[in-house]
Amino acid sequence: MGFILKFSIINSKNISWESDQLLVFLVENNRPSQYFKKWQSLTGNNINNIIENASFSFKFGQDLLVRSSKNSILLFGYGETRKTSLDYEKLGGILFSKIDKLGFKEITIISNLEVSENKQNIIISKLLLGFKLKSYSFLKYKEKNKINSKKIEYVKVLKKEKKILEQQLYLNDNLISGIFFSKDLTFEPPNFLTPQEFVNQITSLEKIGIEIEVLNEKNMVELGMHALLGVGRGSAEKSYLVVMKWNGSPNSKKNIAYVGKGVCFDSGGLSLKTPRGMIDMKEDMGGAGIVVGAMKAIALQKVKRNVIGVVGLVENMPSSNAQRPGDIVKSMSGKTIEILNTDAEGRLVLADALYYTIKKFKPDFVIDLATLTGAIISALGKERAGLFSNDENLSDYIFQTGEKIENLVWKMPMDKIYGQKMLSKIADLKNIGTPEGSSIQAAAFLQNFVGRTSWAHLDVAGVVWSDRVSETHSGGATGWGVRLLFEIAKNNYRF
Repeated sequence: MGFILKFSIINSKNISWESDQLLVFLVENNRPSQYFKKWQSLTGNNINNIIENASFSFKFGQDLLVRSSKNSILLFGYGETRKTSLDYEKLGGILFSKIDKLGFKEITIISNLEVSENKQNIIISKLLLGFKLKSYSFLKYKEKNKINSKKIEYVKVLKKEKKILEQQLYLNDNLISGIFFSKDLTFEPPNFLTPQEFVNQITSLEKIGIEIEVLNEKNMVELGMHALLGVGRGSAEKSYLVVMKWNGSPNSKKNIAYVGKGVCFDSGGLSLKTPRGMIDMKEDMGGAGIVVGAMKAIALQKVKRNVIGVVGLVENMPSSNAQRPGDIVKSMSGKTIEILNTDAEGRLVLADALYYTIKKFKPDFVIDLATLTGAIISALGKERAGLFSNDENLSDYIFQTGEKIENLVWKMPMDKIYGQKMLSKIADLKNIGTPEGSSIQAAAFLQNFVGRTSWAHLDVAGVVWSDRVSETHSGGATGWGVRLLFEIAKNNYRF
């Protein structure tokens, strides 16, 4: 729930030099511009003297606030080295943090950079993307009188040409809407975001053109989805499988698919977690949250591609009806699974969700996302998701896309020996293997349900939540992965 920021693009005639609260000059040197001169003539301030006395050196993210009797200006350093799009986004996040501390509700951004018009558009659009990403906060359950009412509300940008920048800002807003939706879902407490409420949140996407189909427990019994259904047996909440269809290329029969694990709360079932291990388990629906957020962004942007999003929504709780260690369940694929640990539940949800998706929609490729194992955090920390795949080209593409947008992944091995450790003596498979390499074994388990379809599994346990504050993130749910799936769909990998 980022603050509602209004953006507009104005020309020099619309600047209120004497009434605008704050003028932000994006600067890389002290070369005067017509706008600097205009401000100086109205205020009597000598910018060069102020810069020299304040030892302002135009470094990346450095700022200098100058107040006058009429208004204020903020000199905001761009730096002189070559930058990437991500640098511009980080600069925008730094700018938001500064404005947020100053308490201005309205600002006008003026670029003093000596670059081409096209470069200006890229810099400003990415800067505003970072600005808005940093604005996000989840305050739904705070008392209203304790919420900071001094947040910025209106950003104006001085530009000669409006059309191209407006298009880029529109793309920003579509992407941000998906990221913020994913963050909201992940922040929600489990007593609100039950599987049924998750279904309600997803069906709200029908108004933007996504076709929604909800499979209830009766439907799933008829399909033989006893792996997924077994996970939810101990909960008073019903389980669901939700299909989202975006028909961006109606003349094509091809599609791609994203599948997400949506365990709305994971107690571990009868293999009960420790109290400390349960604290963060509202986040166990993070994979589904990514898929839903990506589908929203894809639909808003009207991406010209057919994309299927599927999420399995369950709650894993202990009760007299709960699945037991030692049980054997039959998946939709026909493969039987010996349950040795009821806390290894996400792979059971995905087993049926993946098989159903591939059988019904025959996607060109499928990517699943799940907060599947704590072991992936031990391996990669909270900086990268684990990437497992049966298709080296797809794996490379996901990796390279992630590098460009800092939705970072790391390719993990898929040697046959890991899959052999998931074979049961009394069933086709078992749901846990040995402690060593358990993230890889979990991925190998999933591979049994994808056949020859090009497939990638992203273990996102470490990246859906981060308390570390960065230039564009203020802590908590990250929205990681929404942008990755959006870019993969938008860039038409394969076809």
